[in-house]
Amino acid sequence: MASVKKDDRLTRSQSFLCVGFAGFFSKTVTSPLEVVKIKSQVGTFHCKKGFWQSFLLVYQNEGLRGFWKGNLVSCLRLFPYSAVHLTTYKKIVHLHMDELGFISQWRAIFAGGLAGVAAALVTYPLEVAETRLIVQNCREPTYVGVIHTLSQISRSEGLFSLYRGFSLTVLGAFPFSVGCYVVYMNLDNLWQEPPSRFSSFQNFINGCLAVGVAQTLSYPFETVKRKMQAQSARLPHFGGVDVHFSGVTDCFIQVVRNKGVLSLWNGLTANTIKIVPYFGLLFTCFEMCKQVCLYRNGYIISPLSYKLAPGVDQSLGPKELQEVKRYLKNRNFGSEESSFGNRW
Repeated sequence: MASVKKDDRLTRSQSFLCVGFAGFFSKTVTSPLEVVKIKSQVGTFHCKKGFWQSFLLVYQNEGLRGFWKGNLVSCLRLFPYSAVHLTTYKKIVHLHMDELGFISQWRAIFAGGLAGVAAALVTYPLEVAETRLIVQNCREPTYVGVIHTLSQISRSEGLFSLYRGFSLTVLGAFPFSVGCYVVYMNLDNLWQEPPSRFSSFQNFINGCLAVGVAQTLSYPFETVKRKMQAQSARLPHFGGVDVHFSGVTDCFIQVVRNKGVLSLWNGLTANTIKIVPYFGLLFTCFEMCKQVCLYRNGYIISPLSYKLAPGVDQSLGPKELQEVKRYLKNRNFGSEESSFGNRW
């Protein structure tokens, strides 16, 4: 998976804020692609004429604002999702470590899949709200805002409707993990060198490639999940879904029977195009935010460069570095007082 590297020179709160800011910015910039992808998965009329026409139809019917529907919910979901994912991942990895503290690549990917399922369980209602907000016409809205969407769904359809299609998240985690594993096991052949010598750019390409393959393999589960999230007998046109169904299995059958097998990958073009700019912005914004934090912590001389501050031990944590600075300051102050007294 493409992810940002942990830096022990940042505090936990700083790392969390950097990841949150980077995710917020990258999601906001790539939101138009996400809107087109989800509309294509659900099967609304916008996606009937192909990828480029989908953008035009959204703009004609809803204006520019239509490309950022559901983006606030998606961004808000980042924080609890990241917190639960990180905590669960660390616990699972700790359980599977050997005596020397090492873990195999497959076990690490498996741990990431389980952590993703746990995080999705906690934040799934927000994902349902995001889908409903994206599918509706923002000029004739049924839902207004996150709280209103969640309350309306639970009130009119029941609390369990907020978890409709969650089983597909669990089922989709398996092909997703297999895709990541296959890519990472063949990186040596791709670059003709061991992973320990990969550059930052190579790691970025590796992450994007792994996500692209993994998402393609698990995409049919994602498509059916979005249809289940969107469908409701209480909404106009049953929520805009292009097929009607009674459950998970029936949804697969109806889609294949009425739309063809390849329709399970509707929106894959938008999803694939989104990968590179999304992770590129994610890494770039994280690094920019990290530089500001490192400068505030005293590790670098400027927030605009990575030039290290002279005389600073980069292996020290933020709290340890502050304690050392405080100690040196007090010692220098004491020696100045002593020399001043000697002169008198």
